[in-house]
Amino acid sequence: MARPIAADHDEKRRAILKAAARLFASQGFDRASMAEIALACRVSKALLYHYYASKDQLLFDIIRAHLDDLVAAIEAVPTTLAPRERLAAMINALLEEYRHADEEHQIQISDLKRLPPEMKAELVQRERVLVRQFSAALAGLEPILAGRRELLTPLTMNLFGMMNWKFMWFRENGPVSHAAFARMVMRSIEAAAATLVADLAPRASLAKR
Repeated sequence: MARPIAADHDEKRRAILKAAARLFASQGFDRASMAEIALACRVSKALLYHYYASKDQLLFDIIRAHLDDLVAAIEAVPTTLAPRERLAAMINALLEEYRHADEEHQIQISDLKRLPPEMKAELVQRERVLVRQFSAALAGLEPILAGRRELLTPLTMNLFGMMNWKFMWFRENGPVSHAAFARMVMRSIEAAAATLVADLAPRASLAKR
């Protein structure tokens, strides 16, 4: 007879993921044992194995839950907003999710590559959803870039480069507020997009000669 699922199963699973993320981020995925993870989660080793049979499954769920939260936050931004306002709202939404997920984001960046190929492939697909959403928003900001993948890709990666390393330096009580950083990112990517568009003009002029 199958063991019934406890009423607080999802709550306990989330708590395990959060505690394990802190351990992986501070100690390193490779060095953390299941016994140490159970201790950090304040559960027995037997209970930990009831939820997760291996460290790989645990790591996969940490990153998957994090990426699902990011995708959900971006999809909640209204598509009816004007292009600039929508991109700004998407940037703010992503940074707001990062705000309480430094460990999970650090693990996504550093440890996703440690997973077996089939697990890694599923998570990479989730990452690509985010990339496509921001790439489309950037194309809306500068319509001339629409369909120009060779330009949108570096522009989108530039945007993620500004946002993804926030956990390395940002402090809640530091001199730069969350809102100020979001505005800084928006202005920087606007300038980068404008530079690409300006560079296209001389090339178009030369092509007509």
